[in-house]
Amino acid sequence: MPRPYPPEFRARAVALVRSGKQVKQTAYELGISAGCLHAWVRQDQIDRGERPGISTGESADLRAARKRIRELETELAIVRQAAKFLDQDKPHPKGSTR
Repeated sequence: MPRPYPPEFRARAVALVRSGKQVKQTAYELGISAGCLHAWVRQDQIDRGERPGISTGESADLRAARKRIRELETELAIVRQAAKFLDQDKPHPKGSTR
């Protein structure tokens, strides 16, 4: 999902709130929702270590790791299907319990 606001815009909005402006007023002036701005401020506090949570960098690392895990699981599923398919064509010795 594309991000509708560039990082520079987000940083400027968070800086305005950190300088003492009210969230609702800043959000109104910038044309965004107050909830969105609250989320940006909360994430900024996490990134700065002022609040516990997953930082932006850690979140990106987790996203990349989860993507790689999905890719590996897909590859494994393909290999297992191929093994089943190739095993069906192989003649089994007489008396085999397979």
